[in-house]
Amino acid sequence: MKAFFRLDFSVATPLYRLTGGRIGGKVQGLPVLLLTTTGRKTGKRRVTPVGYFEADGGYVVVASNAGFDNHPGWYHNLKHNPRVMFEIRSKRASARAETVGHDLRARLWARLTELAPGYGAYQKRTTREIPIVLLHPEAKA
Repeated sequence: MKAFFRLDFSVATPLYRLTGGRIGGKVQGLPVLLLTTTGRKTGKRRVTPVGYFEADGGYVVVASNAGFDNHPGWYHNLKHNPRVMFEIRSKRASARAETVGHDLRARLWARLTELAPGYGAYQKRTTREIPIVLLHPEAKA
């Protein structure tokens, strides 16, 4: 199953870029952004399509990993190096990634499951608490 997701991502990213997000631009009812992290072991840039919504002046992404019992690789990468890049359609920006604390997570999780109820099923599928990450865009100098 995980191999399917990797294959899907390898196809989804170029299609997203080629079509400006018209293809591959939705997941679980959420719009998609392309998140670029730096591999914690390899130092290579890794691009992953993830669903998002806007809140608190930033972009909220969820490390659901489709409800698997381990965090997705991109989450481990941004925990190691919180400086990330993201693309929304043709817009590219850098950001600082922050895993939100308990109170904010509760509020954002409620909003997430209102927008995309399928994430509730992901949480039921796993014993881990699914992290919520807020991307704080950085102003250009």
